[in-house]
Amino acid sequence: MKARDVMSTPVFVVSPEDTVAHARRLMVRHKISRLPVMENGRLTGIITKKDIAYRLRQGEPAWRRRPLDRIPVGALMTEHPAVVSPDEGIRQIARLFVEKIISSVPVVDAGAVNGIVTKTDLMKSVLVRALRCPAGDVMEDVAVVSRYHSLDHVIGVMRERNDKVLVVDDDGAPAGIITETNLAFFDDEPKLSGVIGKDVTIQRRREADGPGGQGLLVVAAVTAEDLMTSPVITVPAETPLPDAIALMGKHHVNSLVVMEKNTLAGILKRDDIIKEVAK
Repeated sequence: MKARDVMSTPVFVVSPEDTVAHARRLMVRHKISRLPVMENGRLTGIITKKDIAYRLRQGEPAWRRRPLDRIPVGALMTEHPAVVSPDEGIRQIARLFVEKIISSVPVVDAGAVNGIVTKTDLMKSVLVRALRCPAGDVMEDVAVVSRYHSLDHVIGVMRERNDKVLVVDDDGAPAGIITETNLAFFDDEPKLSGVIGKDVTIQRRREADGPGGQGLLVVAAVTAEDLMTSPVITVPAETPLPDAIALMGKHHVNSLVVMEKNTLAGILKRDDIIKEVAK
């Protein structure tokens, strides 16, 4: 299979002068996660949901935390993105994703953007359907945060790992998952703009102090619990990979939490499957 066999079309594009708010609206409307950036008919960059998500961290310059309708796409986009030709092979594209740590490549022919290949597109290939190992052989460890961790902490962990994070309860049980999508498309922009960095005090039961014990806990105004997707879809470690992939498709997710004897063992991600294809 070649790029032309799996690429997505049509390709929605933005210009460097468009606002990030406009780019995000296009992503939401068309259920996509990235947009090529075109200037004078030429591909100059790409903006993804990750670029939008990470702008929220407090340590970033103040302008990156302005409302989305005041930030131009050109300020957040990645310049000079990797591209492939329509005849590029699927395994070579998978290797490109792994080597460059990217999630998509525009398909360019004679200077024109004909389509875009994403990780979701690669999951349609016969190379993925041929995988037969159990989920436990492909999974990797997962970064975890608590329900009460701040937005800034969550983004810090995600950037350090370049990955999603699992939200766990006090007993370590999976409670939810946070991806770049959760951050980029969080729909409470006024809350993000107005209260990032402010803390609030809530009452929380302290089981360690005995039944009924009450205590005060200071938590950030926007916490992991506000952002996470729940419930988490789990599978046993021995689940055959084709069954796990089918479960991802059924629930429209790109990761599954892997459990072993009711204990968190790791996470199986679309990225891990693509790494197998790239070998």
